[in-house]
Amino acid sequence: MTGIISYGTYIPYLRLKVEDIASFWSKDAQEIKKNLGIYQKSVASADEDSITMAAEAAIQAIERANISPTQLEAIVVGSESHPYSVKPSSTIVGEILGVGNIYQALDTEFACKAATAALELIAGITKSKNIYGLVIGSDTAQSRPGDPLEYTAASGAAAFILNSKDSIANIYAFTSYSSNTPDFWRRDGQKYPSHGGRFTGEPAYFHHVESAANQLLSKLKARPSDFNYAVFHMPNSKFPTQVAKKLGFTSKQIEAGFIIKDIGNPYSASSLIGLAKVLDIAKPNQKIFVCSYGSGAGSDAFAIETTPKITAFQKAAQNNVQNQLDKTKYCDYAHYLKIVKSRNYHL
Repeated sequence: MTGIISYGTYIPYLRLKVEDIASFWSKDAQEIKKNLGIYQKSVASADEDSITMAAEAAIQAIERANISPTQLEAIVVGSESHPYSVKPSSTIVGEILGVGNIYQALDTEFACKAATAALELIAGITKSKNIYGLVIGSDTAQSRPGDPLEYTAASGAAAFILNSKDSIANIYAFTSYSSNTPDFWRRDGQKYPSHGGRFTGEPAYFHHVESAANQLLSKLKARPSDFNYAVFHMPNSKFPTQVAKKLGFTSKQIEAGFIIKDIGNPYSASSLIGLAKVLDIAKPNQKIFVCSYGSGAGSDAFAIETTPKITAFQKAAQNNVQNQLDKTKYCDYAHYLKIVKSRNYHL
């Protein structure tokens, strides 16, 4: 089995409230909060992007793993907001970390599941060849001002280091489900993405998440009740709650990793930050079900079991996910717009 030996997260401290966005566009904030189940979102500062956040999360993961950056033999950065369209993010992260030159670098892009796709790739490599592999999901999620996505599109990063020894949790099974479902897209040269409105629900999110989840449960001959926790991609509060219930998971199982209300949807980091939050509190030999979703469209489902080493890891770890959720400073909508306009994507 492939093991998770460490992880780290980075959530910007800036927050933007739903009321501030709604007020600017003369919308009903209470109705929006009721429909989306979100109260605020995390905002990357003007001097932050998906690379700087990826590096912050990775530094934390390396320090917690107590290894040298030069021991890493693979770095994969999954994101929908890579700062460069032709220039890898992974090599910049490697340079910041001081990895050296003897490593494989790769960027992945598959909407909000870019990082879980990378997790599968590195899990496979780690299983066949005992290396330290770093997988990062990082996004400064983009949305056109005034678009409904603006209420949820957030920023954050999560980094996981994989190895087959000394793991705090083992990935003992995974599967994927993919199709050509154009629910969300952005053509080259366009600054903001487009989406299919209601089409993003049943034929997109629900179909793919349910298919991947049921496929993994069938593969394992397992039931939802066999898992202590479950984490689903969180584009809003309603989708993951509804799909969990439909699959047979309880609200108690998804509660621990439910980050959408506090920080919105940091795209490729969403399900991984949720997983990190669960690992912050999970006990040894507990099972975690994780299912991501990426528009375009596909889902990756994982079965993970913690090991006895998780206890010592938790005691030594500082600045966990909850600490980062609690550290907040609110900005107004005018300040947020200045940040958005100052950030250039795809140079």
